Amino acid sequence: KFSPAHDRMNFVRPGHNFPQESPFPNNRGPAPRGETASNWLGAARDLQLSVMTDVTWLTQQAHDRLVEELAEREGPTRVEITKRIEAAREEGDLRENGGYHAAKEEQGKNEARIRQLKQLLESAQIGAPDAADDEVAAGKVVTIKFIEFDDEERFFLGSREEAAHASIEVYSPTSPLGSAVDGKKVGEVATYELANGKQMSVEIMKVEAYNN
Repeated sequence: KFSPAHDRMNFVRPGHNFPQESPFPNNRGPAPRGETASNWLGAARDLQLSVMTDVTWLTQQAHDRLVEELAEREGPTRVEITKRIEAAREEGDLRENGGYHAAKEEQGKNEARIRQLKQLLESAQIGAPDAADDEVAAGKVVTIKFIEFDDEERFFLGSREEAAHASIEVYSPTSPLGSAVDGKKVGEVATYELANGKQMSVEIMKVEAYNN
């Protein structure tokens, strides 16, 4: 597998002399498990684009987790933060009250996540769009070959919200790679743009149903 390091990296594999520019959409190689799920900025970008396309496709498991998270944040989490803020206010001068400011910051993050979850669930559909068996679409597992390097990568094409519990890497349909391969069929070639402006071509090798 590729070894992620920093934003610019060298790929080290026997017989290969890969350039510093990563072929992966995040320019760092595959993200550590769960990183994309906790990256709210990335998820927010996905959400903005999903609003434009009306639908965010989710597995049943991901949908259920998001519903549970929303209930937790609107209920117990919101109440607990409010209590902490009230307790800090009772201590008097708030200008140097670290506990108060920390709780207010957490409250802001919690309310932002609540808004994000509500928007996401409003646009969500469970399952996958209609597509041929050999056609890349959200909700499928895709194996691609980086033509320049003759190296393969296998990933799930779906919402970033799937990443925390997926058994393989997850790329969003709105990412450069995801949008390039979406709709392609086995044997076809897709090209997308790296962060440094260079073009990267991949061949669709295999498309499978997702079974996490």
